[in-house]
Amino acid sequence: MLIRGESGTGKELAAHAIHLNSARSEKPFITINGATLSESLLESELFGHEKGAFTGAFAQKRGKLELADGGTLFLDEVGELTPLIQAKLLRVLQHRDFERVGGTRPIKVDVRIVTATNKNLEEAVGKGEFRQDLYYRLNVLSVTMPSLRDRRDDIQLLASYFAALYSKKCKRRINGISPEARALLRDYDWPGNVRELENAMERAVVLGSTEMILPDDLPEVLFETGDEGSDQFDDYHHLVKEAKSLIVIKAVEEAGGNYTEAAKRLGLHPTNLHRLIRILNLKPRLKSDR
Repeated sequence: MLIRGESGTGKELAAHAIHLNSARSEKPFITINGATLSESLLESELFGHEKGAFTGAFAQKRGKLELADGGTLFLDEVGELTPLIQAKLLRVLQHRDFERVGGTRPIKVDVRIVTATNKNLEEAVGKGEFRQDLYYRLNVLSVTMPSLRDRRDDIQLLASYFAALYSKKCKRRINGISPEARALLRDYDWPGNVRELENAMERAVVLGSTEMILPDDLPEVLFETGDEGSDQFDDYHHLVKEAKSLIVIKAVEEAGGNYTEAAKRLGLHPTNLHRLIRILNLKPRLKSDR
């Protein structure tokens, strides 16, 4: 199965849901990203290796395919695979076996392979960047995860869910999202999709000073809608952010650099203060001020 969609749309969650609703649900669900490792490391992670196969291979290692036997292997960013890995993956799909790196014995596996990509594979096939035979093997069933801007009715529901989630995590009471903040959430295009929305709501919970999430608790980028008067919104938002920054810096200075004491002065949990410093990017200023 091939899951398509932009970054942040929840392709891995969809793959996990497919696994949990299948007859393989009691077996392992193993994930691996095809874009985060070099070719040699990815080959070793995916297929495993024998002892002495290369420098540093001090013991035999089972790969992700073996670990997923009987269950599901989720291979993300499949469009980034190198020609070597593409060829070896094709063999697995055709013959249901593979060899570890440095090995000579075929290892049989019974595994469902679910792949995901935000790349246009048809275009990659046309350019010779992706094997056509592998594309046909992977694209037996295809699911497209819609972007968040194409399902705007979900924005409010997801925002409320994430607000409640981070309210519990940060131990900070949140009673809701103001109508003005909801309008900003609704009108923004969310190029980072659900992942970006989650980050925005975490930021809002940490930065907020009231029990209601307000516009000035949201990231600056949400104000860049091109609406008339957006400059004034930007100026206001910047001033509020700077005021909060100065309050935090002053509290840390008065506490002699002790973050636990500074958090107590601000009426915050120390974890929330650390989050606030990270989100406001205050570490460089705190260091330079000491």
